[in-house]
Amino acid sequence: MKNRRTFPASIVLAFVIFTFGCQSRPALAPGEGYVDVKGGKIWYRVIGKGKRTPLMLTHGGPGGTSRSFYQLASIGEDRPIILFDQLGSGRSGYHEDTTLLTVDNFVEQVAALKTELGLQTFYLHGHSWGTALALEYYEKYPQGIKGLIFNSPYFNTRLWKADADTLIMGLPDSTQRAIYEGEKTGDFEAAAYLAANEIYAKNFGLRKTRLTSELDTVPAPGNKFIYKYMWGPTEFTATGTLKSYDNLDELKNIDVPTLFITGEFDEARPKTVRYFQTLVAGSKLVVIEGAGHGTMHDNREQNIAAIKTFLDSLDAKGL
Repeated sequence: MKNRRTFPASIVLAFVIFTFGCQSRPALAPGEGYVDVKGGKIWYRVIGKGKRTPLMLTHGGPGGTSRSFYQLASIGEDRPIILFDQLGSGRSGYHEDTTLLTVDNFVEQVAALKTELGLQTFYLHGHSWGTALALEYYEKYPQGIKGLIFNSPYFNTRLWKADADTLIMGLPDSTQRAIYEGEKTGDFEAAAYLAANEIYAKNFGLRKTRLTSELDTVPAPGNKFIYKYMWGPTEFTATGTLKSYDNLDELKNIDVPTLFITGEFDEARPKTVRYFQTLVAGSKLVVIEGAGHGTMHDNREQNIAAIKTFLDSLDAKGL
């Protein structure tokens, strides 16, 4: 019987790690499901069969839903995109439990989804309030995040309110008076105040017709209670738990590639978003032409192109 050559266990282990490490990780399977989190279950959906690094999307609000992210579905041709409804809204069910409405709880929902899907590396994209959530998540759990996308970002209530005040100054005098009276009296149900809100939203929120999607087949309403409790009655009036929110300094600590996106007429004003960009070394900025806050509806093609160009460039560099 011939002598067999043996190898030290450390060499065998290194070979196994190298062999399996070099194999591409299978893409996430398209589908949907629920994940247990504190207070209930969150619904998620994976779209696309692409094998590149997944992209997770955090929606706005608070109390909004992920429905607008269906407009980004074509990105799934290259990589899985993961959307989910934060607890209390959309397909994750309704609640009015204020003890659950903390920033930390929302962060833990993202963490639970990441664990459920077994994500080792991924890109994280947030829109509006979802950018604050994405930044908070990155601050606590930076491991595995290859890049960040902040679309129509919100990181500081004082600056958000200042932008709103600037935009309001360009509206008709009657609209300005209605907003002033509403905030002075606290009567946010006054007809004039509600009408002013519609004018503001038409100019700086969704400027064109909301797009539909064949993927959007199940009613999934937002949660107005959460929005009012955490933010306030309108985009330009902050009265909730986030009225003093500020995480601006954390932008300086980002050390992964970062893209800022905002609309030409966005309530997240381009001037302010450019300032945010200066706080993140090496970051990029794209302004979506003709768009308000709803960039994925007002100019879907350019919004998708901005995201794909950014992600493709990172993939090409092997980052």
